[in-house]
Parts: sequence; C-alpha cells; structure tokens
Amino acid sequence: MNINLQNQRILVTGASRGIGKAIAEQLSASGAEVILHFNSNLEAAKKLAESLPNPAHVSPCDLSNLEMVKGWIPELIEKHGKIDAIVNNAGIAISVQDKAATEDWTAAWLKTMDVNINALAIICKEFIEHARTNQNGRIVNISSRAAFRGDTPDYLAYAASKAAIVSFTRSIARYYGKEGVKAFIIAPGFTRTDMAQDFMDQYGEAYALNDIALNALTEPKDIAPMVTLLCSGLADHATGCTIDINAGSYVH
Repeated sequence: MNINLQNQRILVTGASRGIGKAIAEQLSASGAEVILHFNSNLEAAKKLAESLPNPAHVSPCDLSNLEMVKGWIPELIEKHGKIDAIVNNAGIAISVQDKAATEDWTAAWLKTMDVNINALAIICKEFIEHARTNQNGRIVNISSRAAFRGDTPDYLAYAASKAAIVSFTRSIARYYGKEGVKAFIIAPGFTRTDMAQDFMDQYGEAYALNDIALNALTEPKDIAPMVTLLCSGLADHATGCTIDINAGSYVH
C-alpha cells in the first residue's frame, strides 16, 4: 500500500516538537504540504519547515487565547488556499495538586480546557465550514488514554479535556459525514515527549514502563504513520473511530 498525499495541504497543531513534529515529518515525507502551527517556538518551527522534503509553512497561534483562535482557520485558507485535513495535536498537561488553593486549581483547569478542547472545537468548527463547501475534509484529533481510564489527581483537567475530545469528534463524524467530513480520534498512551518528561520527573520512568505491555515507551514516530493513513482517505470508513496507541497499557 502506497500512501500518497501529494496535492494535500494539512494543518498540524503543536508541530514544533514531540508528536506533532513526528506527524508533520511523516505527512511531508508522504507528499503533503504541511502548515506547522506553533505557540512560541518560532525557531524550532522554522527549522522543521526547512528540513521537510515538501513545501511547508509556519503559523503562530496562542491556543490559550480563544480570541486569537477565532478566525485563524479562515486566515490560513485565505493565505495558503484550500486545507484538506487538520491534525489537532497541540495540548497541555498542567500538574496541580487537588489540595491546591481553589483559585490556583481553577486557573489550571480553565487554561487546560481552553487549549485542549475549547480551541480545538473552534478550529474544527471553522474547518468544517470550509470542508462542507468542498464536500471533503478530514479531522484527526489527538486524545489520550487518560480519556478512558482517567489520570492521577494532579492531572484531572487533562483527563477531562481529552475525554471531551472523544464525544466531540464522534459527533462530527456522525453528523457531517454525508457532507464529506471525516473525523478520527487517536488515543496515545504514555509517549516519550517533553510534556511526558515532566511527568517522569515527578513519578519516575519506571512508573511509566511498568504500566505498559511492551519493553519500550511509545515514541512520537510510532503515532505518525496511523495519522498519515487517516489523512490519506484510505481509511474513511473508520470515521468516528478511536485508535489506541498505548503499548497495551489500557485496552477497552
């Protein structure tokens, strides 16, 4: 099977590092023109764009600022042309103890929700408007194992936000499919990224390794091929599905 994404333009959020970077690299290697979203790491995004084998563009957006998110997709379309797919990978995991002051706990909760689900929802809403006019578009939303099995008390907001992505994406798949919109969920487990390093610094790498069925932690490159397949159109009848990539640490 040859996955050829030539003539496809795909947006990847959180593309300057980690899972997003690996996804962008795989999409470009398969022929896609990639729009690389970043928040603050311009240099990393530019370096990645220059290294990719096919044309790529960088686009900043602070996903914690919903006023900035509104209208961002139409701006990208006006600047670059039709967008065929979006991969909502960007996310944050803020550790806050359950015994923290309510004000601090609430601030962490609201920021997590803004980045992980509220910004994602706005992006999807505006992309769907675009995709419906073309009768074609694919959305791959990166959720988490935590959406299904929960997380530690320090990461309640993270788990809740990732669970919201699941029902939101399923609704898109069910009710926009006849208008050409396909939507998929990827639910990674613990993956070796900068964000995961914060967790390992707190709990230790053995905690993560003891939790999985394989001998090594999942790497970002282990997730990218599945995202590429879903963007290709070769798996459109899987619309609405959740694909677990968690090294057997949670099976449901």
